[in-house]
Amino acid sequence: MKRSTDRFLTTHTGSLPRPADLIRMMHAKEEGVPVDAAALERRVAAAVAEVVQKQAASGVDVVNDGEMSKPSYATYIKDRLAGFGGTGNTFVYQDLAEFPALAKRVFGDPGRSRRKTPACNAPISVRDPKAAGIDVEHLKAAVATVGVQDTFLTAASPGVVSLFFRNEHYPTEEAYVFAIADAMRHEYETIAKAGVVLQIDCPDLGMGRHIQYADLPLAEWRRKAQMHVEALNHATANIPPEQLRMHLCWGNYEGPHHCDVALADVIDVVFRARPSAIALEAANPRHAHEWKLFETVKLPEGKLLIPGVIESKTNFVEHPELVAQRIGRYATLVGRENVMAGSDCGFGTWVGQAAVDPDVVWAKMAAMAEGARIASREFWKR
Repeated sequence: MKRSTDRFLTTHTGSLPRPADLIRMMHAKEEGVPVDAAALERRVAAAVAEVVQKQAASGVDVVNDGEMSKPSYATYIKDRLAGFGGTGNTFVYQDLAEFPALAKRVFGDPGRSRRKTPACNAPISVRDPKAAGIDVEHLKAAVATVGVQDTFLTAASPGVVSLFFRNEHYPTEEAYVFAIADAMRHEYETIAKAGVVLQIDCPDLGMGRHIQYADLPLAEWRRKAQMHVEALNHATANIPPEQLRMHLCWGNYEGPHHCDVALADVIDVVFRARPSAIALEAANPRHAHEWKLFETVKLPEGKLLIPGVIESKTNFVEHPELVAQRIGRYATLVGRENVMAGSDCGFGTWVGQAAVDPDVVWAKMAAMAEGARIASREFWKR
């Protein structure tokens, strides 16, 4: 994994705006409408090439495929793993429960409202062993003629899969999460063996608190979170930590978020995870203050922070000077070489999600790149 050695590198969380025609094809597939598989794969490959070009043009250094092949960062696993044929899950967001009109709007999002989350009702196994390799091929083909610093691909954590897909088969929650971990190992290792950085998305360590375990005391939830980290570590045991990054997320929706667990209450658990890089929300109004935590909490040796310096839920384009300030706060506390600029979350979490206008996304990315250049001049005096 590349580090910021002579300037602050830039990246993002994963999902990016998809072309309208690809959205229509993927919605049709999700609804069970027959879709020409070869035509869909060709369109995904072309979309990956397009989105890599846009990332590079916007000044993003560490790029990915924008999750073009996936209906979402987590629910895609139902197409790659066997064992998920039960009834769909329902979700209660603790913060939105207090604001029913807003909840209706959030859950009515054209992307979120279409998500499919069938329960696990049979032993889990790998159903499509080729899918992750195809993602790698599309990304490598796309970056072959583009000048970027590094590449990454995202994959769901065992814990977040257990959040979205209810267990109707395994005797205990721990058995279920570790069964997911064993099955996800194939995808993780396929990406890593190809020389691509693997980012594991871990909203279960943030959002899981107010969705999956809102009724538990904090101490008991922390034990659940630790079990999720142990499963993640089990699944990635054969991958070097420096080839791994993880994304800590409290839910990519424009809600009150006043029930979000504090970073201070989970950071020690997160530090026990094997990935060397930690991407976290740091730009939105609920978490922007948490940079101060690192005044008293020491970043472990070898770890790298990827704080969000642009947020992913509104159409404000951050001023580059603000971006530079945000980068600088972290760099001052943990060291310039231990910071990479990123986004709070994705910009296409669910296919068709429409929170941020696609053109604004690229304006935000360009603002991040400019802010990183400003901060680099300050911290490297060049």
